[in-house]
Amino acid sequence: MPDYQKTKVACYLGLVTQAISANFAPLLFLKFHNDYDISLGNIALISTFFFFTQLLVDLFCAKFVDRIGYRVCIVTSEICAAAGLVGLAFLPDLLPNPFTGIIISVIIYAVGSGLIEVLCSPIIEACPFKNKEATMSLLHSFYCWGAAATILISSLFFFLFGMNSWKWLAVMWALIPAINIYNFATCPIEHLVNDRNGMGVRQLFRTPVVWLAICLMICSGASELAMAQWASAYAEAALGLSKTFGDLIGPCMFAITMGISRLIFGKYGEKMDLMKFMTGSGILCVICYLLTTLSSNPVIGLTGCIVCGFSVGIMWPGTISITSKKMPAGGTAMFALLAMAGDLGGSIGPGIVGYVTQNSDNNIRVGMGIGLIFPLVLLVMLFILCKGKKTQESLHTV
Repeated sequence: MPDYQKTKVACYLGLVTQAISANFAPLLFLKFHNDYDISLGNIALISTFFFFTQLLVDLFCAKFVDRIGYRVCIVTSEICAAAGLVGLAFLPDLLPNPFTGIIISVIIYAVGSGLIEVLCSPIIEACPFKNKEATMSLLHSFYCWGAAATILISSLFFFLFGMNSWKWLAVMWALIPAINIYNFATCPIEHLVNDRNGMGVRQLFRTPVVWLAICLMICSGASELAMAQWASAYAEAALGLSKTFGDLIGPCMFAITMGISRLIFGKYGEKMDLMKFMTGSGILCVICYLLTTLSSNPVIGLTGCIVCGFSVGIMWPGTISITSKKMPAGGTAMFALLAMAGDLGGSIGPGIVGYVTQNSDNNIRVGMGIGLIFPLVLLVMLFILCKGKKTQESLHTV
């Protein structure tokens, strides 16, 4: 029998690789600004290039991954991630323009991150595991553990060896995808749809369920990243903490609580109703946004910020599981569209919060208040899905 546990481990490390790719460079933004004399405006473009590259990769996957094959693409993802992280350590000093070196490196490992984001979910979905919903939630929890580990270990490394040693750390982080190249090259990988006859993008867009799922993913990504990317700034503004402690208490604790949520459903998912769990999480997310916006007590506000990680934990993997169950012939194109929608939400959410904050005299509480719209819309989408499910069950009974 094929050893699908090896496939599971490879996908777990794939999500850890994605977390490193998304969270390591932002820890160095001020270092890049000071050492290479890069303007803060250009520094902000680093994240833009990362997410835009992921969106392009999502589009590519929707069209070509089934033709190329899962194994070639997922091995390529680890090669790109490792090469990009190593490039981040060396290219800024080798090229005449350091900013160009950083952007090239970011684009390379963003390609790897985008491929991982699209492919790990269908690879796990295609494996003959008993409880797919719980397994999917557990898989995505490793992104959270990877994000928390990236922040914690990097902060400890900088404390012990100084910020000037960051290039060594970049190379060390590159070892994880480098090792995972072998795992993906040798583990059993099944294809999601027999004979690679998954639905095309045009077919998917004609299906109402797919549009609901896309809206869910946009709201999931926006609810998650609007809070996650502003958590450090909120911690500093609310409690007057330093940047280091702001990172540890803000995005790091957010990632940990998000991982706990996914771990709980991964362990006890067989006994839970996914739709009810997601609805409860959506309501909790609304409460968390209200706490960060309305509470005059900074500790309560920060608690809302941290607990929000728990509330959004199930949204992304839960939407993937629900859509996979309703659209078993969706194929890779479906996963690519969902990933693209999640990335789109992850780009829109923080941008809207930042824009509103800037136009309200830098009042971050007002910016967080506008973020409330995303979990509210998500609850509406879940209500529509639940209503559709009950209607179908009633017709089936009749």
